[in-house]
Amino acid sequence: MPFTPHIPPSLKHRRFFYLWLGSTLSIIGTRMQVWALFWHIDQLTHSPLALGMVGAARVVPIVVFSLFGGVIADAFDRRKMMFLTQAVMVVEASTLGLLTLTGRIELWHIYALTALQALAFAFDNPASQALLPNLVPRKDLSNALTVRAMAFQVGAILGPALAGFIIEWVGIPFTYLINAFSFVAVFIALLLIGKVEQEGSQEIKPGQRITLGSIKDGLKFTFGQPIIFSSMVLDFLATFFARIDTLMPIFAREVLHVGPLAYGWLSAAQSIGAMAAALVISQMKEIKRQGAVLLWSVVIFGISTIVFGLSRSFAFSMLALIGAGASDTVSMIIRNTIRQLQTPDRLRGRMTSVTQIFFMGGPQLGEIEAGVVGQLFGVPMAALSGGIACILGVGWIKKRWPQLASYQGDEPSVAGS
Repeated sequence: MPFTPHIPPSLKHRRFFYLWLGSTLSIIGTRMQVWALFWHIDQLTHSPLALGMVGAARVVPIVVFSLFGGVIADAFDRRKMMFLTQAVMVVEASTLGLLTLTGRIELWHIYALTALQALAFAFDNPASQALLPNLVPRKDLSNALTVRAMAFQVGAILGPALAGFIIEWVGIPFTYLINAFSFVAVFIALLLIGKVEQEGSQEIKPGQRITLGSIKDGLKFTFGQPIIFSSMVLDFLATFFARIDTLMPIFAREVLHVGPLAYGWLSAAQSIGAMAAALVISQMKEIKRQGAVLLWSVVIFGISTIVFGLSRSFAFSMLALIGAGASDTVSMIIRNTIRQLQTPDRLRGRMTSVTQIFFMGGPQLGEIEAGVVGQLFGVPMAALSGGIACILGVGWIKKRWPQLASYQGDEPSVAGS
C-alpha cells in the first residue's frame, strides 16, 4: 500500500494551529539571534571559555525562577502570562540590536541581556507547555508535541542559515532586530486563540497559590514519578556532557576552516536532522516501546557527537550533526509525551518548571563544561569526551531505573492523583 502523507491531526484544531504558526515564525528569529550571538562573542574574544559563559548567564535565572514560573502558570491565565514574557523578549532583542548597531556593545551587555532572555523563558516555557493540552484533545497530544517540535526545527534550520547570510551581507545587529520583530507573530496568534479554559484557574484568587507549599507540591509530584524523573535525569546527563553548540564558531573557524555562510549551515545541521525525524514521527499513529526507543535515541546522539569531534571534513561534520539532531528530536518527543500524559492539568505548569531546570540547566551547564574542556584541551576533545560520557550515562540510567527501559507508552495516566 503506497504511503500517503496527511495533515497532522493536531493542526486541524484551529487554536493550536494559530499558536503553532505564530511560534514557528518567532522561532526563526530567535534561533537566528542565538547563533549570531555565538559568532558575535567569538569575534569579540576568540575564547572558548567566553562562549561557554553564555551558559552561565542563562542557567542562573532558569534555576532560580523556573519553579516560580511553574506555580504562576498553574495559578493564572497561561495565555496572558505568555503576552508578558514575549514582550520582555522583544525588549531584550531590541536592546541587543541597538547597542550593537551603535557600536556600544560590550561583552557584559551580551551576558546581561542573555540572562534577561533566560529569565523570561523561565516563565514563558511552563505557560506555553502547559497550555498545549488545553488546545487539543488527549488523543492528539503526542501529535501536537511532534508538530510543535517540527515548528522549532523549521525555525532552527532557517534561523542559523539566515543568520549566516545576514552577518555576511548586512551585519550582526540586524539579526537581533529582526528577531525582535518576529515576536509580533506570537502576539497575533495569542489574540486569535482567545480565552483558554484551564483546570483550577477560575476557583482561585490572584496570588492565592503562589506559596512555597504549592512549589513543594510540584516538586513532590515530579520526583515521585519514576518515569518522569528518570527521563529528566537522562535529559540532563545527555545535554550536560554532549552540548557543543556554543563552540560551533570555533569548529567552523579553526577545525573546518569555513566562514559565516558555512557556519550558518553547520548551525542548522542538527535541526535538519531533527526536522526529518519529526516529519517521520508526525506520520506515525504511535511509537511502540517508547522507553527503549528513548534510550537508544540518546545513545545515537552520543555516537553522533563523537563522530563530529573526530571529523575534519565539512560534509562529514554536517552528517554527524544531522544524526545528532534526528536522534535528539526522537528523544525529546517521547520525553515530552510521557511528562504531559502522566501529569494532571492542575500540576502541568509546576511539573514543566521542575523538568525545565533539568532540560535547560543541563545544556547551559554543559556549555560551561564544553568551554572549559575546549579551553584546556581543544574543542574537538570537548565533543569527543562529551559523546562518550553521554553513552555511559545512558547505561547508568537503564540500570538505575529499569522501568524506563520497559515503558511502552500505553500505561495508564496518573492524572487522577
